[in-house]
Amino acid sequence: MYVQVVTIDSNKKTVLNASKLTKIIDLKKDVEEEFGIETREQALFFRGKHLEDDCTLYDYSINLNNVIQVMVKSEQKSTNSKENKKRDTLVKNTKDKNQEKDKETEIDAVSQYYKIGDAVDCTDNAHGAWYEAIILRIFFNAGKLFYKIRWDLTDSNDEPFNVEEKFLRPRAWKVLNFDELEIGQRVMLNYNLENAKEIGYWYDFTIKKIECTQSINKLTGTIHVGNQSNIYNNIDNCTTNTSLGVYRIEKPVLLTERDDTLTTLRIPKSRREIPVKCKSCQDNPRKKCRECSCRVCAEKKDPHLTLLCDECDDAYHLSCLKPPLTEIPKDDDWYCPNCKVNANEIVRIGQKVMAKKVSGIAVVKKRDWGKGMACVGRTKVCTIVPLNHKGPIPGIEVGTTWKYRFQVSEAGVHRPHVAGIHGRSDMCAFSIVLSGGYEDDVDNGEEFFYTGSGGRDLSGNKRTAKQSSDQQLTLMNKALALNCKATLNPNGAEATDWKQGIPIRVVRNFKLAKHSHYAPNDGNRYDGIYKVVKYWQGKGQSGFKVWRYLLRRDDPVPAPWTKEGIARIKELNLKIIYPEGYQEALKKKNKENGAKNNQKNETKKRKLDLITDTIDSPAKKQKNGYKLNNKLLELIETDSANAKLWSQCREYVADGKQAFYEKVAAEFICIICQDLVHKPITTPCAHNICSACLKRSFEVNSYTCPMCRSALEKNYKIEINETLQSILLFMFTECEPR
Repeated sequence: MYVQVVTIDSNKKTVLNASKLTKIIDLKKDVEEEFGIETREQALFFRGKHLEDDCTLYDYSINLNNVIQVMVKSEQKSTNSKENKKRDTLVKNTKDKNQEKDKETEIDAVSQYYKIGDAVDCTDNAHGAWYEAIILRIFFNAGKLFYKIRWDLTDSNDEPFNVEEKFLRPRAWKVLNFDELEIGQRVMLNYNLENAKEIGYWYDFTIKKIECTQSINKLTGTIHVGNQSNIYNNIDNCTTNTSLGVYRIEKPVLLTERDDTLTTLRIPKSRREIPVKCKSCQDNPRKKCRECSCRVCAEKKDPHLTLLCDECDDAYHLSCLKPPLTEIPKDDDWYCPNCKVNANEIVRIGQKVMAKKVSGIAVVKKRDWGKGMACVGRTKVCTIVPLNHKGPIPGIEVGTTWKYRFQVSEAGVHRPHVAGIHGRSDMCAFSIVLSGGYEDDVDNGEEFFYTGSGGRDLSGNKRTAKQSSDQQLTLMNKALALNCKATLNPNGAEATDWKQGIPIRVVRNFKLAKHSHYAPNDGNRYDGIYKVVKYWQGKGQSGFKVWRYLLRRDDPVPAPWTKEGIARIKELNLKIIYPEGYQEALKKKNKENGAKNNQKNETKKRKLDLITDTIDSPAKKQKNGYKLNNKLLELIETDSANAKLWSQCREYVADGKQAFYEKVAAEFICIICQDLVHKPITTPCAHNICSACLKRSFEVNSYTCPMCRSALEKNYKIEINETLQSILLFMFTECEPR
């Protein structure tokens, strides 16, 4: 396996051949040879983790082609801990003195419009809505008039806070009748910004349209989020009903002009309705609830002795924890038992990874199994088709060959890394791999006899073993039987019309060459669609019963081993596909091992020359290169809005159909949903986004391009690029099962 190593400033890059069991200290020595940075001056990082010398790449889950960053350590002068403590104490004392001075500078005052005990509406910073509040104190501070208020909410435990006068206004108390409303009038009503059908918060609202029917009264207009003097945002074209009432906005009145006889009338006896914080108990203080109170006892008591988890926000009483706590932890972060991570599993700076144990015995790795490519995992997942897709994969041609099995999984042709059958016992089998693992398999090219799975003892992490028991018609054996156009029979069955069966993708592995001359010389080759003709249980060469299947080819594309198939592969320029960075790593490895074995080096050099020819010989590619379909070419030329992108994609035509399709899929991916664009919108800045994704962006008042943040007008007309949609459908439409 190989990994990429790059410096923090990206000025130096290299590829290093390493094993998963390579220690970090050994990797640093290789970096020293490449970059000239001494081992003691190196600090290696992977995904934010500092790599410790005694650990291995496997301990940090470093996989094929992952990037490791190198930082050069700088000398730092040690600081005196006593001096730090003195400095912290001095800062704390200074803060305390400043707070005391602030309290001393608060001077009681009198307002022209309000007095202590008045009911007011106050806007908050979180939602920009108006809440009911009561004035507790009026004072001057730093030359400004402040009001100490508290929310006038049922069972509110919120602490009082200070606000300026611009965030207050008299409590709205007058509910307007519908015939009192006028277009252009500014009122206060209830609205939910996320779901207009649910109860929300109270906002200012400018009426632009009035709809009055026998069943319901509706208002359409602009929601003002924030107070009138400091508007945060305006939301246009909001439609709301008036079921909770429409309130008149009260204006401040001088205390000298206020009519005391009407003051009490302006304070409603009931509070305005707002969303409940807990939908489970509807904020009922007498009802036990584990959603909004303690997860253990569900009682709503002692909020000052309750801890909130910093991960899941669940609440726990100190006395309900196991073991119970006597005081609130001094640490800033606290995690509940369900979210807390075992500290032994965290690799911190200066610490080692704990040795894994089996039955209380520490496991010591002796065999370096991490050198091979079979140990690497997927670096991407196929999203063109779903996991249970039946039939061909759009864009994958018959004869396409990949170097390793994990690449076949990434392409979506055969998802499992090791298993020979991919399927579901309640549906069918989707794909199989022929690798010569069973002695009863017989490959005749256009048809082959395939042995089911099971009946082997694979304990001890074995991949293959001799048959040791009878196979059962369950799991993958049952899935493969369901592909046959016949009723499932525990004794076996044969299809009357085998071509009507469910298609199966077949991949042949180079290891099959020991038993069949239809296998590829190297890698894993996709050989098209096969159908199950019949299945039955018989006695295998091992003496145990095995399930056998007869599969026959049913693909319009000629097989890769025929003259027509070989000619087609040359025409499409289908060369073996290697992992990204594989050629560079192979070159380096050959140089390192060249002096050890000259004969072996010459063989590898010939293979390397073949690889280099496929990359560095544009003349050959142009001669036998893949050519675009005439209809597809006409569609591409008519998509003028994406002419630049298509010109970049067409540069990959010489590399073959597979490379061209991968480039198109990469260029026309939606930045929001990270999938191939559907019903694409081509913005003025030449970016493509799904129409549904762009509409959702507009609904939250984000009128910018999601890709480059270029401004889009609020009345931007969403027009689907039908030409681009036709091109992508032509290229990536899922093939229907035959």
